[in-house]
Amino acid sequence: MDYYWENLELGLTEHFGPFEVDRDEVIAFAERYDPQPFHLDEEAAAKTHFGRLAASGWQTCAMMMGAMVRARQNSGGWQANALGAMGLDELRWRRPVFPGDVLRGSSELVEKLESRSRPETGILKWRTRLLNQDDQEVLSLVSVVLHRRRPKA
Repeated sequence: MDYYWENLELGLTEHFGPFEVDRDEVIAFAERYDPQPFHLDEEAAAKTHFGRLAASGWQTCAMMMGAMVRARQNSGGWQANALGAMGLDELRWRRPVFPGDVLRGSSELVEKLESRSRPETGILKWRTRLLNQDDQEVLSLVSVVLHRRRPKA
């Protein structure tokens, strides 16, 4: 199958994960990118609404992206014609993510648009959900991705 924009059907769903959230990685990410006390220190985190050390939402996004891309690369499918994301819509951190959580996700193709400015590309919108080990949604978003169209003959 050719994995051009024209061949991808709404409802296509891909799954990725599972992966475990590592305590040391939570702290290392926070030290570098999101140095808030509830991401850095268990004692400080215990005094917040989280009640314990929590991963940064930005780290959760990064972990999701890594797992999603690795799964797509391993599937040998449509990823070869993806040209990068244009942005995110509706990003929501639904629940905190904690060290030891085991996360998995899915992405569903929910919209296809023709590009007005670049006829050789189309736009795909993917609704992505990330769940923890208790089947609770911890993150949701819609990614807007530029995708190669079938070359004109």
